[in-house]
Amino acid sequence: MDYYNILKVNRNATLEGLKKSYRRLARTWHPDKNPTAGAEAEAKFKQITEAYEASELCICFLAVLSDPEKRAVYDQYGEEGLKGMPPPGSYSRTSTAAGPSNFRYNPSDPDDFFNEFMASNKPYTFDQDRRRFQPTHRTSARNSRSEASSSSQKEPSTSARQLEKPPPVEKTLMCSLEELYNGTKKKMKITRNVAKPDGKLEVETEVLQVEVLPGWKRGTKVTFDNKGDTPHGYLSQDLTFVIDVKPHDTYTLEGNNLLVSQEIGLVDALAGTTIDLKTLDGRSLPVSVDEVVRPGHEIVIENEGWPIRKEPGKKGSLRIRFDVTFPTRLSSSQRAAIRRIMGS
Repeated sequence: MDYYNILKVNRNATLEGLKKSYRRLARTWHPDKNPTAGAEAEAKFKQITEAYEASELCICFLAVLSDPEKRAVYDQYGEEGLKGMPPPGSYSRTSTAAGPSNFRYNPSDPDDFFNEFMASNKPYTFDQDRRRFQPTHRTSARNSRSEASSSSQKEPSTSARQLEKPPPVEKTLMCSLEELYNGTKKKMKITRNVAKPDGKLEVETEVLQVEVLPGWKRGTKVTFDNKGDTPHGYLSQDLTFVIDVKPHDTYTLEGNNLLVSQEIGLVDALAGTTIDLKTLDGRSLPVSVDEVVRPGHEIVIENEGWPIRKEPGKKGSLRIRFDVTFPTRLSSSQRAAIRRIMGS
């Protein structure tokens, strides 16, 4: 088998040239890239990989053609020399006239090698379990090579596959409206289970500081990378805090608006009054009620609502919704006075 011909390079090809050729041919003929070609693509991919591996399955390409010593063996004796069986009448540096060569290769799994090669030369790797291309993200995909066995049915070990990252752990972070309106910093004590190399779980404790920004709302998420559990055989989970809001005695948040339900007596509803509101940032906000107030009546004050994160310095509206309270009883003189004043 002529490795150089299969890889479309000449015998003086550089290491970089060999890498480029393998990368191009392996990606072109990978079975997942040629689903309609079926057996032809599988055979071609194996043949290309054999130029690296030079055994019944695959002998490492970089070790064969890029290693000067092993490359010299192949140039002199061909594929059989690499397998430790030089052609009749020939001798290798480690063979004797009475016996075969001591030169040996330990073949590795073709998918293991392909995964390792692509991960070390490109920003993506090949997931052997899912048989598809995927980004490497923050994980490392350097896979260890197998020391023996050319069985295509073997299961990849944890060290021979890319570790998977479990879904993030979510925890609720309760905040008051004042904290979300003004912003704050909250310290959160966490515990997490970390699997050690021997398989035992160790409980770790840590205090995280969560910076809550002005204008955050219920459902806002803040994530700490790798601060969740670390199950055996997996990467560490991320830890995500999900904002929730404590009930407030005065204000309710509706979109970017703050809603106040304000009770007002019948006399004030008819004659007018001034109400004093304490804002979420601690200010005193006097509101004049000059109109006749009916139940459900609203007064809207612009730019006194919720901070808008995407528009710094701008806020929603403050909406004051009135509920008129009526007296439970009136004396005869009071009734007469009302009739006189109201003119009926």
